[in-house]
Amino acid sequence: MNPQAKLVFAISLLLGTTITVSSNHWVMAWTGLEINTLAVLPLISKSHHPRAIEAATKYFLVQATASTLVLFSSMTNALYTGQWDITQLTHPTSSLILTAAISMKLGLVPFHFWFPEVLQGSPMMTGLLLSTVMKFPPMTLLYMTSPSLNPTLLTFMAILSAAFGGWMGLNQTQTRKIMAFSSISHLGWMIIIIIYNPKLTLINFFLYAMMTATVFLTLNSIKALKLSTLMTSWTKSPSLSAMFLLTLLSLAGLPPLTGFLPKWLIIQELTKQGMTPTAMIMSLLSLLSLFFYLRLAYCATITLPPHTTNHMKQWHTNKPVSTSISILTTLSIILLPISPLIVAAI
Repeated sequence: MNPQAKLVFAISLLLGTTITVSSNHWVMAWTGLEINTLAVLPLISKSHHPRAIEAATKYFLVQATASTLVLFSSMTNALYTGQWDITQLTHPTSSLILTAAISMKLGLVPFHFWFPEVLQGSPMMTGLLLSTVMKFPPMTLLYMTSPSLNPTLLTFMAILSAAFGGWMGLNQTQTRKIMAFSSISHLGWMIIIIIYNPKLTLINFFLYAMMTATVFLTLNSIKALKLSTLMTSWTKSPSLSAMFLLTLLSLAGLPPLTGFLPKWLIIQELTKQGMTPTAMIMSLLSLLSLFFYLRLAYCATITLPPHTTNHMKQWHTNKPVSTSISILTTLSIILLPISPLIVAAI
């Protein structure tokens, strides 16, 4: 792709995200969402592969439908209340429609069907954008409207997302699809707490985005698109594979790594709110996700490939690991000791 075109799309993504995050009017928020959608479509379809074109088409149809529902929800609320302010979403029907629209944009169950297919058809770096940056504007809208949303509905969708994200990722062999179901599972943890402590949802999202960026950049560096390729990557960059193991365990939420922090705080908050059975269900469902994280870690680091593999082993290279991967990996592993500072901030 032309570097000038890439620059235009990157600026458009930044502009659309900034407009949505900083707006108080529904029409401006909708405009930012549309700019984001149009900017990311060429990045999905830039390889001109039929699967990439299919992914771009699916993404466009789903995002256009969700944006239409956002506009319809805001117009319905304005009709009954006379308010276009995002924080004044008080009409029950508008709140229900908006919940469906934001769930569709984020990829929450039962509107998750598009996300794994789109991520599988996209290049690795575009998949990183779809999993992190593109989820920030709808998450911000959900944050701003959280007092008006139905807690029972959100809790139900969060439990289903954690269950489906873990269950459907068990038999996947493509790394991008595994990361897609990982994203769905993590969204369940974010959504379940947004009614009771919205700041905790944002902290969870930022930590998830950091760890997911580390995994995507590492997979892109070692060119591992499926598990069989991942099994031979240790010969190419042993140190990166070793750190990749710790990053995956952090993403799974195991102590004493960074990923344990949001799960710990969310379980603590749910217990304070008298939702101990819900916290227990979410904790048990996270074991499903733990299985495929351990499978990725096992393939990347712990095991040797079978001798009958059809994939050639990669030559060991002295190419240095990029600085961004090093910084993100470090942050993805050792942030747990500063948890008192984070708790004090929220």
